[in-house]
Amino acid sequence: MTESEHRLAEIQKHIETGEFKQALCLLSNFDESDESYPEVLYMQSVCHRYRKEFDLALQTLESLKEICPDHGRAHQEEGHTQLALGNNEYALRAYERACYYNPALIASFKSRVVLLKQIGQSAQAVSVGAQLEHLLSLPKPLIAVMDLVAQGKLLKAEELCKKFMRQVPHNVEGMRLLADIAIRLGVLEEAEYLLESALELEPANTRARIDYIGALRKRQQYDKALSAAKILLESQPDNLQFKSLFAIECMQSGNFDRALTVFDEILQSLPADPVTLTSKGHALKTKGDSDKAVACYHAAINANHGHGEAFYSLANLKTYRFNESEVAAMAALSNNSNLSFMDRVYINFALGKAYEDIGNYTAAFEHYQSGNALKKSQSRYQADRMTEELAAQKNLFTKDFLESQNGAGHPAKDPIFILGLPRAGSTLLEQILSSHSEIDGTLELPNILSLSQRLRRKMVEDTTPGYPAILKRLNAENFASFGKEYIEDTFCHRQGARRFIDKMPNNFRHIGLIKLILPNAKIIDARRNPLDCCWSGYKQLFAEGQEFTYDLSDIGQYYRDYVDLMSHWDNVIPEFVLRVNNEDVIEDLEGQVQRILEFCELPFEESCLNFHQTQRNVRTPSADQVRKPVSRAGVAQWKPFEAHLAPLQKALGEELTQLSYEHTETSY
Repeated sequence: MTESEHRLAEIQKHIETGEFKQALCLLSNFDESDESYPEVLYMQSVCHRYRKEFDLALQTLESLKEICPDHGRAHQEEGHTQLALGNNEYALRAYERACYYNPALIASFKSRVVLLKQIGQSAQAVSVGAQLEHLLSLPKPLIAVMDLVAQGKLLKAEELCKKFMRQVPHNVEGMRLLADIAIRLGVLEEAEYLLESALELEPANTRARIDYIGALRKRQQYDKALSAAKILLESQPDNLQFKSLFAIECMQSGNFDRALTVFDEILQSLPADPVTLTSKGHALKTKGDSDKAVACYHAAINANHGHGEAFYSLANLKTYRFNESEVAAMAALSNNSNLSFMDRVYINFALGKAYEDIGNYTAAFEHYQSGNALKKSQSRYQADRMTEELAAQKNLFTKDFLESQNGAGHPAKDPIFILGLPRAGSTLLEQILSSHSEIDGTLELPNILSLSQRLRRKMVEDTTPGYPAILKRLNAENFASFGKEYIEDTFCHRQGARRFIDKMPNNFRHIGLIKLILPNAKIIDARRNPLDCCWSGYKQLFAEGQEFTYDLSDIGQYYRDYVDLMSHWDNVIPEFVLRVNNEDVIEDLEGQVQRILEFCELPFEESCLNFHQTQRNVRTPSADQVRKPVSRAGVAQWKPFEAHLAPLQKALGEELTQLSYEHTETSY
């Protein structure tokens, strides 16, 4: 327990004994920079409410929600305060948000049931009552686990859940919670196994099957996920939630026509459902039908004016331009403290794009910064820890160690890894290569990252040495097995070509592991002007997995560490990686295509130069760009924001910052 936590525990005793004035006095001694400050604000609001200082309680909660919009107990406390003021409608909305952010808050569920009954919404009261009944049926340790997960305390949650499961090994709800924690920690195979086991015990458990579908989707096992969704839908053919899940899995499996048909069936029953309209828009965008996608996003906004995802989806098309009324609507939404966490994030990123398009770069930066700050508030990312992890790769993967493993691994030549940083031009390279008759374009496959997470937790000789240190305890047979597993698990993404692309950018961290398990693979490092790359990453809202992009200093440090690690790979595994600069591709497409194909030991094909004519589904933010010929439109986009980029330039260091300026000058 930290010193702050110890002090708060003592203050909690004062609150429990009704000494609220004393508690407030002690809480006032905490500084805003203290890592426990959100808890300080929460406890202050509780004290103010008990002292009937309701305005102060609500003001304190507003400050807390600014720092931690997803703080479930803050929304619950707001519900209690509004209820005390007689504002039942506001209280109900607050309790709803509390349950969304923290599904372990029994008091919020109970209050919702009471309030819903009072306003005559009996059907909804029954539904919430069923959720409450399920929650109350759980063993208390599992409710505590749910609470810890909602607070982001995953390791504590996992420890408590495993302790419970040792006593009750076949508890399905415990398995579901462990699987949820495993997914959040990136150990996807473990989550899949737990949920398969849960369904063997209770095949009709709907919650477990929905979780299982989600885990399979995370693993990109789309055919299996589709089969599981089909089983669910067949059990209740008219269930709209099950229809939606089935449509999403159709979309993930590449059957967009079927997905669109099912979305339309849902919309016949729920004509203006914003979530379904947005999902339909995503399907149309991925197919390349931007105009119809825009229409769906507009319909979603008309149905729910605060639906942030639809606004951001328009911005994420890259080619869409917001009109004045849309900008005004988003600006008003950005000041709504009760907007959900993700809606607020979406709105800020969309506003950043809107203001950038009209040349108001200061306002654009402020909103990009606000959106990133919100995401960072939820993140567990620590830049210095990542620096240490990448340094551990250098320490382990020496020339001597790699030479000692000569001959290890699976001999397959199938994979071509395109890696580096996101927004560095990897989607363009994938589109070029997937236009070749002998190469399948796939996705950003999670397999290597998931293997590294599995190795991180693997026991060897009764110890868990961690990753990458554990690799010294393994042998050639292990490495060959991992390589074979990778080839088999990724086979479902292929369409019959003898080579395929894995474009997960973060695989650069694991090039040594790739060399051990797949020594004949090809690796392409997609490189881009440092400031262009980092700025483009900062203003892009990624779905997940790129937490270093939420802070200019963090992304600069990450880029610098990336360059340093890539230099190490060049030294210890010479000629294993081909570096391709985005600026060189723009200046000399044919020359770079010939160079890449020679590296991949493939014959030149004209189709690679006409990549923009290749018909395939593209799921990354660059989907629209790669359907057009190469252009300089993305060059030097950081320049208008230069006045705001000092933290980034400082983190990059003088050499990389100067390289950015040189690239900018030579690209015109």
